[in-house]
Amino acid sequence: MQTSDHILSAIRIEKAFPGTRALDKVDFHLRRGEVHALLGENGAGKSTLIKCLTGAYRRDGGAILLDGTEVDPRDTFEAQTLGIGTVYQEVNLLANLTVAENLFLGRQPRRFGMVDVGAMNRRARELLADYELDIDVTRDLASYSVAIQQVVAIARAVDLSGKVLILDEPTASLDAHEVAMLFRIVRRLKARGLGIVFVTHFLEQVYEISDRITVLRNGQLVGTRETANLDRRALIAMMIGRELAAEIHAPRAQTSEGPLRYRFRNYGRKGRVRPFDLDVRAGEVVGMAGLLGSGRTETAELLFGAHSADSGQAEIDGRAIDLSSPRAAIRHRFGFCPEDRKTSGIIGDLSVRENIVLALQARRGWTRPISRAEQNRLADHYIRALDIRTADREKPIKLLSGGNQQKAILARWLATEPEFLILDEPTRGIDVGAHAEIVKLIEALREKGLSLIVVSSEIEELVAYSTRVIVLRDRAHVAELDGNRLTAHEIVEAIAATNERRAS
Repeated sequence: MQTSDHILSAIRIEKAFPGTRALDKVDFHLRRGEVHALLGENGAGKSTLIKCLTGAYRRDGGAILLDGTEVDPRDTFEAQTLGIGTVYQEVNLLANLTVAENLFLGRQPRRFGMVDVGAMNRRARELLADYELDIDVTRDLASYSVAIQQVVAIARAVDLSGKVLILDEPTASLDAHEVAMLFRIVRRLKARGLGIVFVTHFLEQVYEISDRITVLRNGQLVGTRETANLDRRALIAMMIGRELAAEIHAPRAQTSEGPLRYRFRNYGRKGRVRPFDLDVRAGEVVGMAGLLGSGRTETAELLFGAHSADSGQAEIDGRAIDLSSPRAAIRHRFGFCPEDRKTSGIIGDLSVRENIVLALQARRGWTRPISRAEQNRLADHYIRALDIRTADREKPIKLLSGGNQQKAILARWLATEPEFLILDEPTRGIDVGAHAEIVKLIEALREKGLSLIVVSSEIEELVAYSTRVIVLRDRAHVAELDGNRLTAHEIVEAIAATNERRAS
C-alpha cells in the first residue's frame, strides 16, 4: 500500500523476455531515509527490476510512483532527471577524465561560452567535501582506487538525482576498510533523507547497513521484512525456497575409495577467494555450496586457471603443477563447464558439431586440425550418448533448448577425455527431464573414476551425489561436511552461521 513515507514505489511490475517471465507482478516500496536491501539468487529478477526503475528497460505492466506521482522514465537519463540515480559495481564513469570532469560531465559550468575549469574544480572540491573526501580533483579518475571511484560515482549520482540512490553490488571489489568508508557515506545520505536501494550478495553487510529487506525469487516477490526482525536462517529460506525446520531426506551420500589425485594447499587469490586446502580423490564428487557471491564460482575458476592463484600450490599425484591459465589446466586434462552457458559456454552461431570439438581442437593446437570426418564421428557419438535433442549436428547451437546446450558443453569436455571435471551450476535453468539426465551423467562419470567438482545451488541434489560438500561464505571455505553430517540441514546451517566479517 502506498503511504506518504514511500519515496519510491513499484507496483505490480511485469517484464518478460522470449521464453522467460523475468518479473511477475512484483511490488517494491522504498521509504525516505532508509537503506533497503534487495536480495535474491541468480535469475531472481533483481537486475531486471532495477533496470525497469531506471528506464534501462521498458516494463510490460505495472506502475512506478516517485514522491506519490506516477512516472515513466524512458531511459536512464530521464530517470536521473526525475531523481533516481544508480551506481554499479563496475564504475560507469570515464577513467581517462579528471575527477572534476566526471562529476560535472555534460553540465560543466561555462564562462563566455567556454568550460570554466576553475569553477568546475572548485565546485568538485566542495561537493566531495560533503563526503569527507579530500583529493586532487584535477587528477584522472583512473589514478584513484576503486573505492574512491565509487564515492565519486555516488557523489555524481546524488548531485544529479537527489531522491533515490540505487547501489548495485558496490562492495564487490572493496576490502573491509573501504567497505567501512562507503557505509559511513551511505549513513550520511540516509540521514539526509535519501532512499537507498542496496543490492548485494554479502549477508553480513545486509545486516550491518540495511533497515528492510526485500527478497525476489524466480521473478516473483517472496516478501519484505524489517531487518531487525528477520533472522539469518529465515532469510536464507526466503532466498533458496525451502523451510529449514524440517530435515530433508535424500539418498545416502556417495563414498570414494579411490587414490588421492589432486591436492591444493593454501590456494587462493586476493579479492576473489581466501586461501583454502582441498584434496580430491579419483572417483569422487566434491560439492560446493553457498549463496551467490560466497566464492563458489571464484573457486571453480581458480582451479581451472581462469584466474591464477597468488598463493599456494597445486599438485597431481604428488607432483607440483602450473595452473596459471585454462590452457595449462587443459594440458593436465582439466575440464570446466561454466555457470553462464550463454556467454561463457556456447558459441551460439556455431553448429553443435563445432561447439563439441572446440576444446579438443584447442588442446591439439590449430596446426593439427581435426578432420571433418573425425568431427562428425565425435559429434554423432556424443549426440547419441548424451541424448542431445537436435535435428542434426550442423544446427546452430543457439537454437537448442537450455538443457541441450548444457549437454553439448559437457560433450565438449568429455571429448577431451578429462580426468578432473569442474561443473558450475550444471542443472540451472533447464527442464526437469534434462536435469535428471545430467545428474545421472554426473554419477556415471564418478563411477568411471573421474574426479569432479560440482558447484550447485540445489542443496538436496549435492547431498544425493557428493562424497563431500565444501560450504563457502564471504569468499572463504568455512566448512567441510561428509558422512553423517552430509545433510541438507547441516549445509544450510553452515551457510547461515554468523561470523565476524574478515578483511579481504
